[in-house]
Amino acid sequence: MQNRNAKYEFVALLIFLVSMTLLLTNGFMGRIDARENNVDVYQQIAPMGEVLNLILEDYVREADLEDVVNGALMGMMSSLDRNSSFISKDDLQKMREETQGEFEGIGVSIKLDDNDNIMVFQPIHNSPAEEAGILPFDLIIKIGDVSTEGMSLNDAANLIRGPKGTSVDLTLLRQQDGAEPREVEVSVKRANVPLESIKEARLLEGGVGYVRIGDFKDTTARDLKERLKEFLEQDMRAFVLDLRWNPGGLLTASQQVCELFLPKASLVTYTRGRVREDGKANGEDMELYTERRPVLPEGMPMIVLVNDQTASSSEIVTGALQYYKRALVLGEKTFGKGSVQTIIPVPPERESALRLTTALYYTPADVTIDHQGILPDIEVAMSDEEERALGVQMYYSYKDNPEMMDQQNHGSVTGNVLTVHTEEEMQARESMFGNVDEVLGEEAVELLKEYIERTRGTKETIDDKPLLRAVEIITEDSVWENLIQKYHRDVHETQMAADVDSVQELSETEQALLAPTTEEEQGATEAETNE
Repeated sequence: MQNRNAKYEFVALLIFLVSMTLLLTNGFMGRIDARENNVDVYQQIAPMGEVLNLILEDYVREADLEDVVNGALMGMMSSLDRNSSFISKDDLQKMREETQGEFEGIGVSIKLDDNDNIMVFQPIHNSPAEEAGILPFDLIIKIGDVSTEGMSLNDAANLIRGPKGTSVDLTLLRQQDGAEPREVEVSVKRANVPLESIKEARLLEGGVGYVRIGDFKDTTARDLKERLKEFLEQDMRAFVLDLRWNPGGLLTASQQVCELFLPKASLVTYTRGRVREDGKANGEDMELYTERRPVLPEGMPMIVLVNDQTASSSEIVTGALQYYKRALVLGEKTFGKGSVQTIIPVPPERESALRLTTALYYTPADVTIDHQGILPDIEVAMSDEEERALGVQMYYSYKDNPEMMDQQNHGSVTGNVLTVHTEEEMQARESMFGNVDEVLGEEAVELLKEYIERTRGTKETIDDKPLLRAVEIITEDSVWENLIQKYHRDVHETQMAADVDSVQELSETEQALLAPTTEEEQGATEAETNE
């Protein structure tokens, strides 16, 4: 009976994989040549069937069919490009919740540090993670009993998340104020966590409105519109949109955000997918235009802040505002994610899905910035250490007071006094070290130095250099055209496709993704190469 069940499962799985192969090759039965191509497809996937049969019949333990299917699909998707992936049932539900502004979990954003460790970037305010005492830049070294060494962000997120009411145990590695790293163990109870796109919103001195958007959701444009109207009622004279650390989100949300700033009928972006076999354009290609009148008055100075973590939808907004000279872009080169992923439910239950790269998006400058990014008009960078210190400083400025969420400490630009050590203070310290050495010895001096370094980290503040520079520029001249003429760079210098040498360093699948798909694109590429 068990053998019969295994064979039944094998046949069912083989049929399923055939269907998925046809889907992934953009085929479907009617779109594949009935005489030759069908045979080729079946022949090419025959080894998959043989392997699956061996797993079901001969693996040392009885294999879980769902795990085998999911593993096969993950492998298929990962062979395509860096952004295509299989979305499990649980992950699909979480993704839907996030785009709608709420999810079940502990409420913490994570990223990889320079050594590929899983690092807490920021706990969400009023979340279970914050209540449990998790701090920015804590390293997550264990999730339950599972070490995170070599773990991907996606796998870590999957282990951390779960149904509300359940708990997850985390082992953290924490380093504060120059002290030795220490392990901290916390148990966090999962709950419904509200997700807000707008992380900060305030009116700075001089009538400069400031809003930082964390990602793009269904609610982003609506929330941003409300903030802009509030600022305008308070006599806002200029505006800074902060898209640093923004990984993107919904494509439609980027269009809706651009509608708040650009004239009606402005092209925000367009997408180009796979060219059909008859040479005609893909019927699913689209062009996104603004459809409403802007909220921000024409001619009001505006700057967009970006860094190397500004990606996807946030790059679409950046590219459009820069192209139309509606905003100056200040900061660092953006991440460079110029591909569009379509979520395709997997039949028959449609409870899981594929995140399939179906197109590249192009800025109004007619380029895809995939693997390239957008260059700022004004380059102002912060080191990793400075960004780390700034992130901690911003978090602690509202940690104990929820009402301070919109009053985070960015240094002097937000009216916070910078505490620094003067030369006189340093000389006094050296003198004190000598006195201590005479009385208590060298060991006491080292302990005192360590204590001072610890307190120094809590007493000193750091300036948000990009935001400070943005406010300086945006307030130096009330005539927007003058600022554009002085600081705006030619869009052909700031919005470019990845050069040939950079593309050749990518994997073969990524190279294929960026390869020209039409004779017109091929001709343009050859012309650029000849130049």
